[in-house]
Amino acid sequence: MTTATATTSAPVKRSTSVRTWIASYGVYLALALLVIVNVIITPHFLTVSNLRLQLIQTAPVLIVALGMAMVIGTKGIDLSVGSVMALSAAVMPLYIGYGTLPAIIIGIVAGGLSGLMIGLLVSHFGLQPIVATLAVLIGGRGLANVIGGEIKNLSDPGLAVLGTGSLLGVPYSVLSAIVFVIVVGFFMRRTSFGVMIEAIGGNKRAAELAGIRIKSVLVTVYVLSGLLAAFAGILVAARSQASDPRTLGLLMELSAIAAVVIGGTSLNGGRVRVLGTVGGALLMQLIVSTLVSHNVADSISQMVQAVVIVVAVALQVGRRRT
Repeated sequence: MTTATATTSAPVKRSTSVRTWIASYGVYLALALLVIVNVIITPHFLTVSNLRLQLIQTAPVLIVALGMAMVIGTKGIDLSVGSVMALSAAVMPLYIGYGTLPAIIIGIVAGGLSGLMIGLLVSHFGLQPIVATLAVLIGGRGLANVIGGEIKNLSDPGLAVLGTGSLLGVPYSVLSAIVFVIVVGFFMRRTSFGVMIEAIGGNKRAAELAGIRIKSVLVTVYVLSGLLAAFAGILVAARSQASDPRTLGLLMELSAIAAVVIGGTSLNGGRVRVLGTVGGALLMQLIVSTLVSHNVADSISQMVQAVVIVVAVALQVGRRRT
């Protein structure tokens, strides 16, 4: 009986180990395979211009996803990021007459204030994160439409440099994303703040008993998410040289959540995988780019993305059960 149990448990244990490995590191394997496939089937995939374009298009999603990863690390969710992007891009043109930098700062502050409001609603008034951020998703988009109105052309030279300029051939948007990855990675792995985020997501009650100031950490996390989303919105507006509050950042929350989940961060909180989030954002961008390059309909592309997300979540569920 004991021998039979041991015989059946061994394959189960191996299956569990494989599933855990795929959930944690499968994003890198999938990314490598997709790159190889593209090298074989996609003309001009390895050209500098194409790789540059992929990185530029990934940068805003990645910046937003970094904030989302911290929020999910606390067992929360932030559905407001797309509307915060639109709001910051709508506010910024109102102050562009005072100079590029002041206008950018005011746009980012608008995102920070949105995050502050969400953080207070979640931590001090006890609203569920999905409810608080859903309210800002709807209200923020409406406010952006009121402030911004119709699409506005942005002809500011400073914004043009931010959107299309580069340093040593690396676009400023990509450099910004790299800097944010390093900063967030440092905070998550080398500071007590990162430990507190994961402690709250892992066991909120235990974190409270350990003396962690839950409310302060939650407010800070949502403010950071708002700041990052606002900066991403400004990057998108600067690159397109236009601010359209109706479409800017639309569905960005889903792209960011997908990048985080595919990257191995559990929706149950307690663990933030910064490099995995980078891999997730790159993988989602490459999937879309591959399908577009081969004239696959947009509807099919969306379904493929949905399948990838479902598989990633299913792997996480399996990992939790073990």
